[in-house]
Amino acid sequence: MPKTLKIDQHIFQDLVTFYSETFHLPPLAAKIYAYLLFDFEKKGISFDEFVEIFCASKSSVSSNISILLTMQLIQDFNKINERKRYFVVNDNFLKMRYTQIIERLSKELEILDSIQEFRGETDEKYRVYKELMTTNINNIKNSLSKL
Repeated sequence: MPKTLKIDQHIFQDLVTFYSETFHLPPLAAKIYAYLLFDFEKKGISFDEFVEIFCASKSSVSSNISILLTMQLIQDFNKINERKRYFVVNDNFLKMRYTQIIERLSKELEILDSIQEFRGETDEKYRVYKELMTTNINNIKNSLSKL
């Protein structure tokens, strides 16, 4: 019998919907990720527990865990004297996600600067947009330094 986590069904469903849309996850991967968010003590959930909790085939659970591992949304570990792998949310994911956002925003600014340079002038809309992007980049960097 799996040690089921105490979850709020409404929050769980909101998380599943949000992560399905945000990360383009298949339904089972979104459910696994959402479920792991309720593992506040980071004890980990085993593969077999996922199979039983979600009444899914081993191959479905395996392929969806692989997706989450590849995306670095989750991590796996082994407990001492056990062969089972346990899965938890990757605590470094937020930092990685926002670092990628900074890189994309910075690259976009570089490209837009090139367009403005090619054009030979800068309009007011672009100045406002660039200021907004620069402010957001700096805010994210500042927040990341506190993590």
